[in-house]
Amino acid sequence: MALELVGGAALGAVFEKLFAAVVDASNKTTQFDSSLKKLEETLKSINPSILEMKRMNDQLDRPKEEMEKLIKILKDGEKLIHKCSKVSCCNYFKKWRYANKIEALEDSLVKFFQVELQAQVGRNNLQILVLLKSNRFSWSNKGVSHNYESLGSCEPTDPPAFMVGLDVPLKELKRRLFTDGESRIVVSAPGGCGKTTLAKRLCHDQQVKEYFQHIFYVTVSKTFNLIPIIKKLFWHSDEQVPGFQNEEDAVNQLELMLKRKVESGRILLVLDDVWSGSETVLAKFKKISGYKVLVTSRNEFPDFGSTYHLKLLNEEDAKTLFRHSAIPEDGSGSSVPSEDLVNTIVRCCKGFPLALEVVGRSLHGQPVEIWRSTLMKLSEGQCIVNSEDELRNCLQSSLDALDEEDIMLKECFMDLGSFPEDQKIPATALIDMWAELHKLDKDGIYAISNLHKLCSRNLLNLVVTRNDGNEIDWCYNDAFVMQHDLLRDLAIYQSNQEPIEKRKRLIVDLTGNRLPEWWTKEKQPQLSARLVSISTDEMFSSSWCNMQLPEAEVLILNFNQTENKYELPEFMKQMDELKVLVVTNYGFCAAELTNFSVLSSLSNLKRIRLEQVSIPTLCNTSVVLKNLEKLSLVMCHKIGQAFASSTIQIREMLPNLREINIDYCNDLVELPEGFCDLVQLNKLSISNCHKLSALPEGIGRLANLEVLRVSACTLVSKLPDSMGSLHKLSVLDITGCLRIRKIPKQIDELRGLREFHMRRCPGLRELPPSVTVLVDLERVICDEETAQLWECYTHLLPNLTLSVPEEIINLNWL
Repeated sequence: MALELVGGAALGAVFEKLFAAVVDASNKTTQFDSSLKKLEETLKSINPSILEMKRMNDQLDRPKEEMEKLIKILKDGEKLIHKCSKVSCCNYFKKWRYANKIEALEDSLVKFFQVELQAQVGRNNLQILVLLKSNRFSWSNKGVSHNYESLGSCEPTDPPAFMVGLDVPLKELKRRLFTDGESRIVVSAPGGCGKTTLAKRLCHDQQVKEYFQHIFYVTVSKTFNLIPIIKKLFWHSDEQVPGFQNEEDAVNQLELMLKRKVESGRILLVLDDVWSGSETVLAKFKKISGYKVLVTSRNEFPDFGSTYHLKLLNEEDAKTLFRHSAIPEDGSGSSVPSEDLVNTIVRCCKGFPLALEVVGRSLHGQPVEIWRSTLMKLSEGQCIVNSEDELRNCLQSSLDALDEEDIMLKECFMDLGSFPEDQKIPATALIDMWAELHKLDKDGIYAISNLHKLCSRNLLNLVVTRNDGNEIDWCYNDAFVMQHDLLRDLAIYQSNQEPIEKRKRLIVDLTGNRLPEWWTKEKQPQLSARLVSISTDEMFSSSWCNMQLPEAEVLILNFNQTENKYELPEFMKQMDELKVLVVTNYGFCAAELTNFSVLSSLSNLKRIRLEQVSIPTLCNTSVVLKNLEKLSLVMCHKIGQAFASSTIQIREMLPNLREINIDYCNDLVELPEGFCDLVQLNKLSISNCHKLSALPEGIGRLANLEVLRVSACTLVSKLPDSMGSLHKLSVLDITGCLRIRKIPKQIDELRGLREFHMRRCPGLRELPPSVTVLVDLERVICDEETAQLWECYTHLLPNLTLSVPEEIINLNWL
C-alpha cells in the first residue's frame, strides 16, 4: 500500500503510524485476528479518500480544523492498538473488551467518511461553483472542463478489434432492449467471460446508436459511489453539475434531468462491472422510469432486473480466439504447432475467454517444445490457475469479495473442490457435509441458501432436475451443483497454499497407484485437515497406505470402478472424529464396496452416503453404528441381501438412526422388515425404486416417523393398513406411484398430517370419506384430476389449500 500518497502533513503521518501499528499487531498477536484484519481493510479502503480530502483542502485553502477530528481518531486508534499488543492471551475479559474497542474504532472511521467527509466535499463543491460564477465561466463543457475533468467521460471506449462468440448474445440483448417489456437487464457471468467487451460492442453497434439517441456508459467496479456517478452523468449531458445534499436529492435531480433528455430521444444507461453489495444503490436507479439500464456483473440482481447469462465459448469460437492470441498472423516463430496440439490445449481452457487469451499469449511465437511442455503440465494435473497470474487474480477477486461479505460463503465454495471435475454434486451430499463441518442446520435450509447465493455470484450452477413443488420437509434429492473446472481449480489452489500438515482441506487426486511423496514416507506427517477428499481412477488397485487423520470430520471417497471391488481404507479405523462418510462410484456399473468392518470403531460417525455401489457384505460383520443418524443409499445394489444376511438385528446395528434415503436402487424388491424396528426413525424416503411393490405391513411400528416418502415407485399398488398407527406423521408423499388405486381408510388416524403429496397417481379414483377428520391438513400437492377428488371435502377442511403446480422437468444435468 502506497502510504506516501497521503502526503507528508500531519494527517498522512498519523495515518501511516496507525496503519503500521495495525500491521505490526497482526503479526505479533492472534487474539484479535478478525478485528485487526477488518480494521486493516478499512484503512486501505479510506486511503484514497484521505488523499482526496487533503488535496481539496489544500487547493481551496480550507481551515485545518476540518481535519482535526479525523487526526484525533487516528491518534487515539494508534494508542489503542499498542495497548492491544500487550494484552495476555489468557485474559479473556481484556480480550473481549479490547476487541470491542477495535470494532468501535473501525465504526468511527467508517462513520466519519460516510458523513463528515461527504459534508466537506459538498462545501468544497459549492466553493468551486462560487469561484466559477465570480469569474464568469460558462456552464458549457469548454468553460469548466479544467475543473470537472476528474469526473471522467460516459463514453464507452472501443471494444477489442478482434472478438468472437458475441454475435448471438449481441442479437439477443438488442432484441430485449428494443422491446417495450424490459427496462432493466443484468448481463451476468464469471470474471473473464467477456461481459465488458459485450457491453462496449453493444454501445458501438449502429442499430443501438440509432435506437438510443443518448447512451451513457459508466464503469462502477467494487465501490459504487452514487453521487460521483450522477455528477458524471450531468457533466456528460452538458448540464450544470449541482451540489447534492444527499443521495436521495441526487437521484431526484437525475430523474428530472433524464425527463428533459428523453424528450429528444431514448436513453440507455450502461453500468459496467457492478459488484455484490450494490443492491441498495441499484434500487435507487430502479425508482427512475423512462429509460433503459444494462448492468454487467459477476452477480445476479433479480430484484433489479431480468438476468442474461453470458455463456462460455463453444469449441469452434474457443479455437478461433486461442489461435488469434497464440499463433502470429504472419506465421513467424520457430514452427507451427499441430492441429491436435492446438485442440488439446484449447480443451484444457474449458471455453473460458480469459484463459484462452492468457494461455495463448504465453505461447505466442514460442517453439513447439514449449507448447508440448505446457500440455504435459496440464495433462499431469497442473491447472492453468496455478501458472497464470492474470487469470488467477481475475477469478480470485470474486473470492476476495466473499471474504468481505460472508466468510461462510467462501468456506462453502472452497469445499466444492472436494468433488471430481465435470461431475454433478448432489445437494444432499453438501447438506450432510456442511451440517457437521460448519454446524449448519441439519435440514439444509441454510445450506441451500448458500448454494443460491454462490449461484447468484456465478461461482456455481444450481440445477433442479424436477421442479414440481415437491418441497417435502426440505427434501433436495433432485437438486445438483455443477462447477466450472477453473473455479474448482481455484478452490484447490487456495486450499494448497498451506503446508500439507496445516491444511483445513486435504484434496488428493490419484492417477493409477501413484501416491504423493508425503503419503509414502515411513514417518507419516500429522495432518490437521477436517475435510479429506480422495479421488482415484479405474487403474487404482485399492492398495491403501497408512494415513494419520486425527481431526478429520468428513471423508469423501470418489472412485471410478465397474467390475472390481473397492475396499474402504484401513486408515479409517483411526479417524476418531469422523462424522460424515461419502462414497461415490463414477463408473458405469455398481462396483462392490467391501471392508465395512473399519466402520465399527467410528463412534462419532453420524451420516453415511453411498452411491453407485453394491453392498452385499454391509451387515456380514458385527458392525454397530450406534451414533449413525442418517443413511443414504443412491443407485445401490443388493440392499435386501445386505440386511437379510445380517448377523445382528438391524435395530441393534442402527439403534439411533433417524433418517433413511433410498433412491434409484433398481433391484430393491422389498424393504427389509427389520427397518420397521428402528423406533427412532423420523424420516423414511424411498424414491425411483421401480421394482419395489409394497411397503412392509410392520411399518406401523415406526411410532416416531414424521415424514414418509414413497415417490416414483411405479409398482407400489397400496399403502399398508398399519400406517394408521403413525400418529406423528406430518408429511406423506406418494407422488408418481402409478398403481395406487385407493387410500387406506385408516388415514383418518393420521391426525398430525400437515402435507399430502400425491401428484401423478392416475390409478387413484376416490378418497375415503374419512379424510374429513384430517382437520389439521394444510396442504395437498396434486394435479388437476386429483384436485377434483378433494374439492367435495374442502368445505369440511378449513385449513386445507390445494396446490396444482406446473411441472418442469430439467434433464440438462445428464
